[in-house]
Amino acid sequence: MLTRIMATPEGNESTHQRILDAIRAVPRGEVASYGGIARRCGLAGRARLVARVLRENDDADLPWHRILRSDGRIAFPVGSRPWREQARRLRDEGVAVRNGRVRMGAEEDTLDAAVWAPR
Repeated sequence: MLTRIMATPEGNESTHQRILDAIRAVPRGEVASYGGIARRCGLAGRARLVARVLRENDDADLPWHRILRSDGRIAFPVGSRPWREQARRLRDEGVAVRNGRVRMGAEEDTLDAAVWAPR
């Protein structure tokens, strides 16, 4: 079966690989936003592309659970099986999850932000 690759730069395989690599780089016990991952890949404003790449991913070892909405909320419907799974995985890594939300740090003030998006 042929996979159709979009003509836009955001849809090519290397872009998808950069997104997956950025997700894999989020350390255990830490979280990042969809938009933060997009910015790390040079794709500012493409948070939905990051979500799509995650949705289409079938690698069981990808730490998808570390990626949240910019306000720290889990993106799945509250109480759904994936929502509970993501909350459980985050808690297992020592991340405090309260009412489906994680306290997000200011990305500009982190070492990660300095490395990935220097001013």
